[in-house]
Amino acid sequence: MRLALANAQMNLNKAYNNFFCNRKHFGKPHFKSKKTGNGSYSTNNQKGSVRLEGNKVKLPKVGWVKLYLHRPLMKNSTIKTVTISRTPSGKFYISILVEYENQILPIMPKKFLGLDFAMHGLYVASDEDDASYPNFLRKAEKRLAQAQRKLSKRQKGSHNHEKQRLRVAVLHEKIANQRRDFLHKKARDLVDKYDAIGIEDISVKAMAKRKKGGKFSFGKSVADNGWNMFTNILEYKLAWQGKQLVKIDKWYPSSQLCHVCGFPNDATKDLSVREWDCPKCGSHHNRDKNATINIREESPGVEYDYG
Repeated sequence: MRLALANAQMNLNKAYNNFFCNRKHFGKPHFKSKKTGNGSYSTNNQKGSVRLEGNKVKLPKVGWVKLYLHRPLMKNSTIKTVTISRTPSGKFYISILVEYENQILPIMPKKFLGLDFAMHGLYVASDEDDASYPNFLRKAEKRLAQAQRKLSKRQKGSHNHEKQRLRVAVLHEKIANQRRDFLHKKARDLVDKYDAIGIEDISVKAMAKRKKGGKFSFGKSVADNGWNMFTNILEYKLAWQGKQLVKIDKWYPSSQLCHVCGFPNDATKDLSVREWDCPKCGSHHNRDKNATINIREESPGVEYDYG
């Protein structure tokens, strides 16, 4: 318990330091709510105070707790810290940080893929089919709206309010799990096929604020497909195999250049232009597919094998 309290104290100090150093970016620390949000705490393994045996885990001051192990720990690994968290739907998860020796040798990239962010489909790929993201949030919007309307009519603090809040939390958790599962499977498929993957270093936060025609926001579409989560998953899965995730400068005009002759077409600055013909070489381009090929070719230090 002392280690858990010490970790909480360290987190509080870090939060205050961040707040005083940059108040525009970090808000003032405040107490966690006992009724809302994710409750969690971290503790350290000291002389075997945290250990796994079969389908049980031992936690300090708690004792043995049953668990469903997502995957076995690495051989000869040492448990360093554990974090126990509770989701709004009432489920408990444990995250185990382990230390082990693993030598990963970088490989010489031969097969390279370019990815371009797609508002509604997650990504368009240079040498693969598009992701065709299923838009889990959009499909569940009607059910979510109905559940949230019912929640708004329940008296706060009542038993019925808590039951309905749980239904809303379960719906949100299902959408998040569907999205995470889809992103992991797509990332694994690409990492197994290619040695290096290039993407544009775009700001998703800025795109979410962008207005279309001055009236509509892209925020919901950007938040639904989870591009930032996808690129983080790609990065660590590639690193585990000695492969690379290459980020192209966000100002690189990938959509404006003809990938055949390099002609810059300023007309494509208009997002409504989805296809165009190059005035110089006459090549016909799909806007997104052309951008992915330019991203693939622009990535530095990577040799692409066309064979």
